[in-house]
Amino acid sequence: MAAAFLDTLNPEQRKAAEHGIGSGFPTGAAPLLVIAGAGSGKTNTLAHRVANLIVSGVDPRRILLMTFSRRAAAEMARRVDRICRQVLGGRSGQADALTWAGTFHGIGARLLREYAEQIGLDPNFTIHDREDSADLLNLARHELAVSKTEKRFPTKGTCLAIYSRAVNAEMPLDDVLRDHFPWCATWSAALRDLFAAYVDAKQAQNVLDYDDLLLYLAQTVADPSLAEDIGGRFDHILVDEYQDTNRLQSSILLRLKPTGTGLTVVGDDAQSIYAFRAATVRNILDFPAQFAPPATVITLDRNYRSTQPILAAANGVIELATERFTKNLWTERRSEEQPELVSLRDEAAQASYIAERVLENRELGVKLKQQAVLFRTSSHSGPLEIELTRRKIPFVKFGGLKFLDAAHIKDVMALLRFAENPRDRVAGFRILQLLPGVGPMAARRVLETMAESPDPIAALSRIAAPPRSGDGWGEFLAAMRALHSGKAGWPAEMGLARAWYTPHLDRIHEDAQSRQADLIQFEQIAGGYPSREKFLTELTLDPPDATSDQAGVPLLDDDYLTLSTIHSAKGQEWKSVFVLNVVDGCIPSDLGTGTTADIEEERRLLYVAMTRAKDHLHLVVPQRFFTHGQAQYGDRHVYAARSRFLPPEIMAHFQWVTWPAVVSAEASQRVASAVRIDVGARMRGMWS
Repeated sequence: MAAAFLDTLNPEQRKAAEHGIGSGFPTGAAPLLVIAGAGSGKTNTLAHRVANLIVSGVDPRRILLMTFSRRAAAEMARRVDRICRQVLGGRSGQADALTWAGTFHGIGARLLREYAEQIGLDPNFTIHDREDSADLLNLARHELAVSKTEKRFPTKGTCLAIYSRAVNAEMPLDDVLRDHFPWCATWSAALRDLFAAYVDAKQAQNVLDYDDLLLYLAQTVADPSLAEDIGGRFDHILVDEYQDTNRLQSSILLRLKPTGTGLTVVGDDAQSIYAFRAATVRNILDFPAQFAPPATVITLDRNYRSTQPILAAANGVIELATERFTKNLWTERRSEEQPELVSLRDEAAQASYIAERVLENRELGVKLKQQAVLFRTSSHSGPLEIELTRRKIPFVKFGGLKFLDAAHIKDVMALLRFAENPRDRVAGFRILQLLPGVGPMAARRVLETMAESPDPIAALSRIAAPPRSGDGWGEFLAAMRALHSGKAGWPAEMGLARAWYTPHLDRIHEDAQSRQADLIQFEQIAGGYPSREKFLTELTLDPPDATSDQAGVPLLDDDYLTLSTIHSAKGQEWKSVFVLNVVDGCIPSDLGTGTTADIEEERRLLYVAMTRAKDHLHLVVPQRFFTHGQAQYGDRHVYAARSRFLPPEIMAHFQWVTWPAVVSAEASQRVASAVRIDVGARMRGMWS
């Protein structure tokens, strides 16, 4: 009777929900790995397993459920509660007691407070968020005087990223610097001192940062007696999205359940795409062999989301992976429509194509909310954002900053605005402080002097160079005079602005290379406007309405298109999906091809993007990318190659499309003849 609620599951899902649960008290279940393919009902399966444990007699207070977001934990608890109430006749008090459901960090904080006295920690500790942590680390930088060295020392944000990577990946600092922050490798000794001072400061102030919640818990369970005590509190530990765990999280689990008894992990190695957060696909690939006998592996490969042609194409991409759990998604959703591989001229054509297809789909009944445009990097959507804004197509963007809100884009905009109007104090205040030796007070004095003169540019030229500005002051004056005069013309002035800003970009930002690509793209966008004044006015009054993942939906319309990085799109689905820039250099990223592991993660990114589509999938392949400026002055570009993840052997899974469609000479002649006949008839009719 109790098992009837499992009848809604397919055979593999039911096998996972029933694993280790027999007629007796189910506390001795062997370790279980559920490989849950995209759209295979993973959440539903895990919820039914937890509910089945409770229905079968497991005390819900002895079940630990860990997810990667509080929202996911809350949703899981609600599903479990609903199932249990149905099975138990509406009685409360069972599923409600599922109190140990939360994120790794939330569970870590709770356990640390409970065991604080045993590990020498004040239970009243406070927790710093990332911004607070960066500020505290920055104080340590200044106290050690490392920020005043002759050579550029990493910024506080970079220092925190290095610290976090070393902690979560359980990697020695030198290895982290070599593999992920090579430009900081010369600062190894200084960073070591800095991190020691940072730890001392946290302990003195009784604070933990985000990473400490895992690090302290890992140190706690490293003690065998404490690990046995904490692990013994739970008969079952279940972990969702296991492919996204880092080495620190995996080590915590294995110390809590060293034999694997009662341990269930659910995930998909093909969707492991968060290495930049120190997640490692090795955790899920190596999981079965970490126990003797090996963990049971159950594969969920029936997909409830996509059509079979889309799945066939996605399977074709992931089948070429160097290492994976064998899994081929299938579905009962049949369709004659294959995914489209769309070849077109350049990024401008790509933006036009997508805008037209999105509107066409809308006319066919597919709402904007049911469509999405996905891309490898946030900056890739810049030209599309401009095109959508021109066509009044509302959209919301997830992942990364709004294109025009990025610091380096705002810097170039400020320079152009200051050249256009030298009395613009906001633009001037921002741009002056980019110069070495110019702080807020010096910038104010410069702006006040300019404001007192009828010719601000002339006044600026007479101001003495700040003591520590070096050649920067003269270069700034030359750029301002050239831009203000307008002799170069538009859009060549954008090239001048970028040329002046590039050395400052390299000095200010650690990730200058990727930001430089944004500026090249911004320069291309500028070519679509007739003048600097028009460019600045239109982008200021009506900027692309792109929002970060913390913002609400656009207020222009109750229907809107979704733009998203692939990372932010994971777990989502849409009827129609467009994937931008499916070319080498973008997918895979030219910054993500250093090792075989990097290449394989890039392959999984494309797989994740493709499996977001329910009915229609379009992989867009621009043929040309401009390297400097645009076709109006020089036409300097490179030709792009189709992504290496789409080799000839899987091309049968796609429909090739060229846009705009190429019309044959014979077809053109037929159209022309038809027009002449029609016009001739009309002309004769006028005189009859």
